[in-house]
Amino acid sequence: MAKRTFFVKNFSAYASIILIAFILAGVAFSYQIGKYSLQEKQTQIKQTAINVSEQTRYALANYSAGMDKVYQLFLLRIAKDEDVTILVTDLYGDVQIRADSQGLVAGEGTAIPAYAVQQVKKTGYFSGVGRLDSLLAEESYIVGARCLDSAGDLQALVFVSASNDTVTGMLNHVMRTFFIIVAISMAVVLLMAYVTSSRMTRPLKTMANAAKEFARGDFSVRVPEDNRCDEIDELAVSFNNMASDLEQLEELTRGFIGNVSHEFKTPMTTIGGFVDGMLDGTIPEEQRDKYLHVISEEVHRLSRMVMRMLDAAKIQSGELLLVPAPFDFSEMASQIILSFEQKLDGKHVNVDVEFDDQLIVMGDRDHVFRAVYNLVDNAVKFIDAGGSLTLRARREGAMCAFSIKNTGGGIPAEDIPHIFDRFYKADPSRSRDRTGAGLGLYIVKNIINLHGGDISVRSDGGETEFAFTLPLAQHKKGHGKKEALPGGAPQDDLTKRS
Repeated sequence: MAKRTFFVKNFSAYASIILIAFILAGVAFSYQIGKYSLQEKQTQIKQTAINVSEQTRYALANYSAGMDKVYQLFLLRIAKDEDVTILVTDLYGDVQIRADSQGLVAGEGTAIPAYAVQQVKKTGYFSGVGRLDSLLAEESYIVGARCLDSAGDLQALVFVSASNDTVTGMLNHVMRTFFIIVAISMAVVLLMAYVTSSRMTRPLKTMANAAKEFARGDFSVRVPEDNRCDEIDELAVSFNNMASDLEQLEELTRGFIGNVSHEFKTPMTTIGGFVDGMLDGTIPEEQRDKYLHVISEEVHRLSRMVMRMLDAAKIQSGELLLVPAPFDFSEMASQIILSFEQKLDGKHVNVDVEFDDQLIVMGDRDHVFRAVYNLVDNAVKFIDAGGSLTLRARREGAMCAFSIKNTGGGIPAEDIPHIFDRFYKADPSRSRDRTGAGLGLYIVKNIINLHGGDISVRSDGGETEFAFTLPLAQHKKGHGKKEALPGGAPQDDLTKRS
């Protein structure tokens, strides 16, 4: 079965609702107008019968040749004006006078059925539908009334009838008018529904076309955000935001691929060149240890890059697992600083370290070690020769607050909001770091966040400072015992290096 477009479905829904609404309205209107027309005609006929009865009583009470002529003219006028048939009978139902649109004639021996005569005599009125035993030429609405003299004695009977065609003709005229109005209204409403459906689906078509462009790799396409519909506008804004993110991600990915390719190519070229030199004898035997050390450093550098890429992939997929346990943050941070001793001495950096004792943090030591190492490595990389490096670790409530500050060129203000983004690197033309894939700080931020901490950065006045927090481990206290960690080791067993 072929699928229908959203426009067709939307317009079909509108058309169906409109059609059903008009059908229900037409049925209700037809029923009400028919009922109203019948009631109005019956009321009119009844009033006519009463008027004829009154005029008959007056004519009988003042009988004369002139009055009889006036009475007959009255009956003819009523019969023609109201398109009814008037039957005036004696006390027994024998028709004495018959007036209709054709004229006025004598009864000619015809008589009203006994059931109608008896009902008028008994109740004063008769109402029904029929032909009065073929007295009338077609089905008619009939009303009967009695004529009483001034003493209240019955003098005559009056029956007034109107053909069904009179009522149905008026009803048909009203219904024809109604359906003409309905047809015009439906045409206008369906046209409006078509235009509305078209306007509603136009942004969706634009988004579908934009999505096709995205599939071709063009992320510059945007959809209008002013569609005069809150839901569509919100969808358009979200779609454009997604497009911007995809465009940025595409740019970052291209940069990442270029950086990684360069980063892999350089050490691989170095390693290959030195190995080939050793194999073909270009590098003398006495210098092999020197070049093997270079090869070892390049291999470790490649290993670190691969580990960062794997960590970034795990973070992105939510598979980076933490194994939290209490550990001494001050001792770990001191160990990291000592590992950079040669690089710091080579740049003649003034190092200022202030760590609180026994900062027992609850977290995954390996991951936290990697985060702190990365921040220290960045600081040492960008610090000026003869500059200063300041590290602080202190207790702030239930958190361990760590900060590392270095002098140097700093981070441009436009790069600060994106410094923790995946694959993001500052403009290489202004940065002294021409290596790396833009994953280090992204990994650091996610490690800190996964531990329940926050990280921030500021750079001004030639100084750059990174600061983050980590939750401290909860201590257990006992009477007459040393304060111990959840793992059971006394705090005195932990040492701090600064």
